Amino acid sequence: MQNAADNAEAATRLGEVVETSSTRFTVHCYRLHEAAPLGALVRSGSENTVYAVVSNVTTLPLDPGRRPVPRGEDEADENAVYLSNPQLSRLLHTEFQAVIVGHKDGDSYRYYLPAQPPQILAFVEASQANEVREFVQRLDFLPLLLAGAGPAGDEVTAAFLRQAASAQEDTEAFLVSAGRQAARFLSRDLQRLDTLLGRMHQ
Repeated sequence: MQNAADNAEAATRLGEVVETSSTRFTVHCYRLHEAAPLGALVRSGSENTVYAVVSNVTTLPLDPGRRPVPRGEDEADENAVYLSNPQLSRLLHTEFQAVIVGHKDGDSYRYYLPAQPPQILAFVEASQANEVREFVQRLDFLPLLLAGAGPAGDEVTAAFLRQAASAQEDTEAFLVSAGRQAARFLSRDLQRLDTLLGRMHQ
């Protein structure tokens, strides 16, 4: 199993924190349309590492007053639009929001909010498969994710659990365990639980 240094070397740096709070942060991506996918586990901070799950991805103008206009009427496909208009990469940017689900204290994962969120301009990296496997050995973070991901919280949670399952040796066993944990937290909302369980197995 790789150690933390190996994880840091293997991680893909996605961008930097541009807005932060105790429960979530926003990341400005270095490259247009290259955000972490919905439900991905990301990390920020090299010393006091904070873990979060991507809950929303947005691409928008750098200048809010300059709305994009159609440019592809005579182009063969969407890629051709960007090739013919290279300035778009300087006029638009992609960002994503992530819900904090835990942090690392030494070599131990803590499944509650950290004392401080990542600072502005902190680097944000995609967690690798082995790191995801380590993080989800316990599922105590589920209440934070279910409560913090907003109106699409169940979709985000299901997306994360599907991705986490794909990093396991036994995908189905993980999903069964995750479903049991979710049932503990959603025992009073059976319709929501049923929807979440269905999304997890799609």
